[in-house]
Amino acid sequence: MGHTENEIEEAASRFEKLTDELDPATAEVEKIDDLREVAAASEAMHADEVRLREAVDVARAHGRSWNHIAVALGVSRQAARQRFSHSEKRTSVS
Repeated sequence: MGHTENEIEEAASRFEKLTDELDPATAEVEKIDDLREVAAASEAMHADEVRLREAVDVARAHGRSWNHIAVALGVSRQAARQRFSHSEKRTSVS
């Protein structure tokens, strides 16, 4: 699976610290616009994953079956359940 939220936040923090410490007047620095775009896309993807998990949790709380959720996701029932049933367990304990 992908990186944990903590790993992503640590990497973003290291990246921001690195860019803050760079002094263009004294250092030879390549343009890093492409890397900033990668970081922004990664952050957006993580936020979308959180939204998706929350939406699945709400659908399950409203009594939607894994079949219904799978159809909405365009995956098999088994794939939907395997991917999101852990999220459902975390939120029901909270």
